[in-house]
Amino acid sequence: MLKTTKFGGSSLADANQFRKVKEIIEMDEGRRFVVPSAPGKRFLADEKITDLLYFCQCLKQDGKNFSEPFAQISERYLEIERDLGLDCGMGRELTAIQRAIENNASADYAASRGEYLNGILLAAFLGFTFVDASELICFHDDGTYDDETTQAWSGVLEGQRGVVVPGYYGRKRDGSIRTFSRGGSDITGAIIARASRSDVYENWTDVPGFLMADPRIVEGARVIDRVTYSELRELSYMGATVLHEDAIFPVRKAKIPIQVRNTNDPTAPGTMIIPDRMAGKSHTQPLTGIAGRKGFTVITVTKDNMHNEVGFGYRLLRVIARNNITFEHLPSGIDTMSLVVQSGQLDGKQDDVLAQIRAECDVRRPIDVSTGVALIATVGKGMIRSKGVAARLFNALYEADVNIRVIDQGSSEMNIIVGVEESDFETAIRAIYGAFA
Repeated sequence: MLKTTKFGGSSLADANQFRKVKEIIEMDEGRRFVVPSAPGKRFLADEKITDLLYFCQCLKQDGKNFSEPFAQISERYLEIERDLGLDCGMGRELTAIQRAIENNASADYAASRGEYLNGILLAAFLGFTFVDASELICFHDDGTYDDETTQAWSGVLEGQRGVVVPGYYGRKRDGSIRTFSRGGSDITGAIIARASRSDVYENWTDVPGFLMADPRIVEGARVIDRVTYSELRELSYMGATVLHEDAIFPVRKAKIPIQVRNTNDPTAPGTMIIPDRMAGKSHTQPLTGIAGRKGFTVITVTKDNMHNEVGFGYRLLRVIARNNITFEHLPSGIDTMSLVVQSGQLDGKQDDVLAQIRAECDVRRPIDVSTGVALIATVGKGMIRSKGVAARLFNALYEADVNIRVIDQGSSEMNIIVGVEESDFETAIRAIYGAFA
């Protein structure tokens, strides 16, 4: 079984972690494609290499000396090279990067060098071939990801074995380096898994897998054994963070499962993320996971006989679109329609937006604005085949003395969204978890 393995920053933070990674690679001969992140923190007060590289570039742009943070970067890499007994030219590479930053290299170039250098080290340590991500991954001139060209470029990997490709970056057609958003090495791993026609994309990190709820809120939250792409998309969107949410799409298209594993506990099974078609009727657990986010505002518009007024919803949403605001949910009744939006989108323009709604929709009654709302998603493909899920959820919130401000269920019947006061957010998640775990 051919596998692409991506290792996060904590998995490659120092020489000892490199040794763990090598042991993992050698445990399974199918692990032939490897995508490393830049070195992460070795301890709580430590610095991530990517942060230090950004800092160096910022100092240079401000006309300041960046020798001190760059010395920290250099020592990290030289220490790893030295401790692993390697001689792969780290000193020369670091000097070239320092000169590039001195010559006003872009922030994207500076930040990408963390993965680039780690890729060189890991390839040498494993005895694999190093392939620069800039040869495989393309971005449009406007900085957006170019999937079509990337598929063409990265197709050269098919049939190869024993390859290390650094994560997080590619290049534009003009040759300039472009990075994904932070955490984008997950995306690189998915791209390489698709290009190499891997059977599984393993994502190695410092957690045991995808947890049913945020462990900072629910102590001892259990690991989810299996989750479908659709469920993961819902949970990631609502704040669950293990994978970069965009990492799903390249492997989803190719129907490649993702397995989240723990570098520090390599025998643990972790979480398998599977295509929806593989779930079948065996996916009977009603609840897969719980996730949520704070920082929402609910705008409720009330107008008699709204349901008989052709185009009311269109006019309301036209005001929102004109002000460059996106909405999360649109619960409605016979005479009411509510818009749930991220509060930050209304900064500096809330009064103007409300005035436009009144004028455009001919609203005479007061518009209610509720701030400080948190949204919680209860997600599970098994909901559609399980009776009483909503009753258990709402009863758990009632027993926890949590008032529900918003209720919305997706048409797929895979997700129930509730809106609660931000002060009840943690209590609500614990209550829901307790009702289903």
